[in-house]
Amino acid sequence: MQTMKPVLLILVLILSFNSIVLSQGNPIQLSLFNPIQIVPEGESVNGIRLNLIYTKNANVTGFDMGLVNQTTGSQLGVQWGGVNMTDGGFTGWQSGFVNISGGNFVGLQTSMVNYHTGHFNGLQFSVVNYAATIEGLQLGLINIIGSGGFLPVFPIFNFDFD
Repeated sequence: MQTMKPVLLILVLILSFNSIVLSQGNPIQLSLFNPIQIVPEGESVNGIRLNLIYTKNANVTGFDMGLVNQTTGSQLGVQWGGVNMTDGGFTGWQSGFVNISGGNFVGLQTSMVNYHTGHFNGLQFSVVNYAATIEGLQLGLINIIGSGGFLPVFPIFNFDFD
């Protein structure tokens, strides 16, 4: 009887987690290109978003991978792609050939070109990095901080920890 308690507890936790994920809606997005995608562009995805060419959604929480990924709201999690665009803020890791983001960013941005128009908090690692304002570190060939920073433009590294 003692071995049944952990099994029942695990079963209850799994069922609770599944009901939470399902209640948030849209746990998976599959897309060839927008508008040929399962979840319409005005809705959010909480889970996995995958595309072959291009996908666009309001908000994304979870794992996002494809050739061109666009989020018009905020994103939380991991975003991997050729071109990643997030308008309303990002928390997590954004990695691609080109990353374009706005709003507040907290985390890691890796690519050939990182371009962030809002406040960046974390690490940008790229050939060319740009952040409007930053609380963190830029590592790359060309590092640009719009306002504040060690210097407005500096090779190899730039930073602001204020």
